[in-house]
Amino acid sequence: MRIAQIAPLFESVPPALYGGSERVVSWLTEEFVRRGHEVTLFASGDSRTSATLIAGCEKALWRDPCCRETLPHDLRLMETVFSRRSSFDILHFHCDYVHFPLVKRHHCATVTTLHGLLRPHDLGGLLEEYREAPLVSISDSQRSPMPKANWWGTVYHGLPGELHTFSVDPGKYFAFLGRISPDKGLERAIEIAQRTGIPLHVAAKIYPEDRPYFEREIQPLFAGNADVVKFVGEVGGRAKDEFLGNAKALLFPIRWPEPFGLVMIEAMACGTPVIAWRRGSVPEVLENGVTGFIVNSVDEAVAALSRLDEIDRRKCREVFDTRFRAEHMADAYLEIYARVIRETAAGGGTSL
Repeated sequence: MRIAQIAPLFESVPPALYGGSERVVSWLTEEFVRRGHEVTLFASGDSRTSATLIAGCEKALWRDPCCRETLPHDLRLMETVFSRRSSFDILHFHCDYVHFPLVKRHHCATVTTLHGLLRPHDLGGLLEEYREAPLVSISDSQRSPMPKANWWGTVYHGLPGELHTFSVDPGKYFAFLGRISPDKGLERAIEIAQRTGIPLHVAAKIYPEDRPYFEREIQPLFAGNADVVKFVGEVGGRAKDEFLGNAKALLFPIRWPEPFGLVMIEAMACGTPVIAWRRGSVPEVLENGVTGFIVNSVDEAVAALSRLDEIDRRKCREVFDTRFRAEHMADAYLEIYARVIRETAAGGGTSL
């Protein structure tokens, strides 16, 4: 199959450190190449891939000091993609909805994975206007605010089985991995470390827009709990593998309806159980009492941590292998591609 993968230009594919959707695009692209498909990746020029790379800009836009507006670059990329649409059997977009007007005006097979939170006030009218665009969700929870949109399926993220190293022995610290923002609930993780006396290691990115929150709410907690909280900054590659694999548990104390939560399956691949708040996709990804515990409060989290010895780290890895490998993700997308291509070829449009 001739497949085009279209990624956001803000970050490279894959990202060097923090970055979720671009990492997923990379894993999916490489799995398709491994299977012998003819794959073209539209992404920033500093991306790394075994597919054919068509660069929409020289380097990831956040790394370009001259870039002040991302939309012009995205629009040029869309023109490049659609000018080559006849070269592909399917166009798979991971860049929100900037391409929707072109989908409406060109008869070709497309799929759009929405990676973020859906806000009906902002997206309701847009998704109704462009019902021609077949959509894929990354969890059933993600689509719940807009269940009547043109959904063609839910495909859970998957990652290569060899990416993370299984560790049978639990470590001596809790891990927090992600970005520091009000949505991620780091202050809850710090409170858990305080109450249990077990160290918390924080591997996190701070975006400029979240720095005031960090300086106001989080930095004082670091200073006041230096005996149990260690900030290690962003981690990637082997360092990230070791960070997750050597942890006693991953703390995922989110305050928002997380669309997926990639770090949960990364931890499971290492055999590390997850303690997560019951928000968004968490009940779909975690198996309570098997790969970790799903909680509703700090009190419940502290109680769950006393039961960590009930969790078999081998079972965590087994669940990952069964549900969240890149092969499963690729299989699910290929099935959706085939349906969209058939419907497009039939000339009946792609609205379900």
